[in-house]
Amino acid sequence: MEVEEFMRIASYGIQTAIMVSAPVLFLGLIAGVTVSIFQAATQINDAALAFIPKILATVAALLFFGSWMIAEMSAFAQFSIGQIPYITS
Repeated sequence: MEVEEFMRIASYGIQTAIMVSAPVLFLGLIAGVTVSIFQAATQINDAALAFIPKILATVAALLFFGSWMIAEMSAFAQFSIGQIPYITS
């Protein structure tokens, strides 16, 4: 296996990982910033207030983007399994 082929597979794996994790992380970030602004404006510093909206945003993102995430990961798995004959030769 040449270095270029390995780099192509590795970059496809990293790209897939970033694309799959981005919606969940982005919605969690938006929820966290919103709660932080709310806490700063009202001076309420409750730890549960910080975590519950993030958990709800993460669950909502998984429910909304879950089928797309599974499709992307299965496409990468099929690609990786398809590359096995070329790696071993």
